[in-house]
Amino acid sequence: MFWALLFNDKDEGMDQKQFRAVFELHFDSLRDFLYYKLGDIEIAEDIAQESFIKVWEKRKEVRLATVKTFLFTIGGNLAINHHKHMQVHYNFVNSRVKMHSIQDPHYLMEEEEFKKKLEAVIASMSEGSREVFLLNRLEDQKYSEIAESLGISVKAVEKRMSKALQVLRDQLGYTF
Repeated sequence: MFWALLFNDKDEGMDQKQFRAVFELHFDSLRDFLYYKLGDIEIAEDIAQESFIKVWEKRKEVRLATVKTFLFTIGGNLAINHHKHMQVHYNFVNSRVKMHSIQDPHYLMEEEEFKKKLEAVIASMSEGSREVFLLNRLEDQKYSEIAESLGISVKAVEKRMSKALQVLRDQLGYTF
């Protein structure tokens, strides 16, 4: 009966029972997917719930055969938006700190140049290496925490971090 709720002959939207069935079937996997991307279970749950709200708002237009794909696309886009928002917040906080610190203009110029070069090098890394590097260095997560959140082994995390550090050494000439 559960699957019967999900599919009808017309496939033109969903009613409340079908929505509830979709929610029960996909909420946990969507939350886990978002948790792997974001590394924060509470934010992942919030975004998963927001994704279902958007599906409910579009329930008349959503085809039940593609609801999972639609749901995960919404969740992924909301996760990207969350990352962008956090980056804006981070940049704002950093700019406020810099405005209040008085430093040598030459030092500030070198710092800005290094920051741009570092960002370019990090952007040039493979997605896996970049993700592990940022989780470890910016969010202070341990390798075991990263492995758990990404669903990979600690050995894989070590290998990705090794690749990331090698890229930094090669392109910046620094040891991290």
